[in-house]
Amino acid sequence: MAESLTDQEIARALESLPGWKHEGGEILKWYRFDGFPAAAAFIQGMVEPAERMSHHPDLECHERRVRVALHTWSQDAITAKDIALAGEIERLAQG
Repeated sequence: MAESLTDQEIARALESLPGWKHEGGEILKWYRFDGFPAAAAFIQGMVEPAERMSHHPDLECHERRVRVALHTWSQDAITAKDIALAGEIERLAQG
C-alpha cells in the first residue's frame, strides 16, 4: 500500500508536472485538443499505462477538453501512485 503524501510533498511533486493542481483532495489537469478525435485518442492512450500501473484516472471529456483527476481511493488520499501516473500522462500528452 502506498503512503499518503503531505500537502508539502504534493506541492513539491507538482513542481515537475506543469499545469497540474492540487484541489478538492485530488490532483488534476485540463488538457485541450484540436478536436474530439484527438481528445478521444489521448484518453485511449492512457489505458496502457493505467492498466500497467493498476491505477486509473477519473476522466471527463468535453469535446476538445479532457479533465484528468487522480486520487488513491483505497486510501482516500493522494499517494506516490498518483504522482507516477500523472508523470506517465504528461509524457503521453507531450507525444
